[in-house]
Amino acid sequence: MVSHSPIDRTRQIRAQRIYLILAALFICSLVVSNLIFQKFFYWDFFGLYTFEISVGILPYPITFLITDLISEVYGKKKANQVVTAGIFASFFSLLIVYIGNAVPATEWSPVNDSLFTKVFGATAVAVFASMMAYLLAQYIDIYIFHFWKRLTKGKHLWLRNNFSTFTSQFVDTFTVLFLLCSFGKIEWSLFQGLLISGFLFKVLVAALDTPILYAAVYGLRKYLGLEFAQEITDVNLLLTEEE
Repeated sequence: MVSHSPIDRTRQIRAQRIYLILAALFICSLVVSNLIFQKFFYWDFFGLYTFEISVGILPYPITFLITDLISEVYGKKKANQVVTAGIFASFFSLLIVYIGNAVPATEWSPVNDSLFTKVFGATAVAVFASMMAYLLAQYIDIYIFHFWKRLTKGKHLWLRNNFSTFTSQFVDTFTVLFLLCSFGKIEWSLFQGLLISGFLFKVLVAALDTPILYAAVYGLRKYLGLEFAQEITDVNLLLTEEE
């Protein structure tokens, strides 16, 4: 089992600040991915494969990198908390977009009602589909991450990072595309191609972000004075004995 020891007030404040920053980046990436998903682009990967994917996928891998980082340093509870916060933030953004779409535009508005509806009108369906996929994928990611962490006794970070992300990203890609096709937002004829492109892109990004995760975990542990595989299980309660 991983041991947990108290941290002093200075490191406690540092840990809280870093957690807040990571949570903010996570929520921002998640909300933005839901807002920009309707634009699709292609990327020729060195002539080996041409990806055709939504721009909404660009910030999405960041969310899995952040939850893996939080899982590794702050523990499973804190990772699940930021996931839950992301759900509320996404639905709140949906409410704001819905209200923005409902109020009439002025005659001189650079963005008229029809253009606003065209860009953001499918946001409700997108957020619903994304949230269903997001719930499944993120909780699966966190569960598998900690399963491998327990199994390897805190060793082989690359193994739990990639195994958890590969599985969760397939679940996420499949679920969101299935729901969008079911609601008629994407043609079923595009399902297989988008599934392959989306999953391969996420796998590629997950493999590439492994060194980033190693560097972030190393830097954060050093900054907070943590031992190998040690977690901050609750930065609000870990106080020194003198306090």
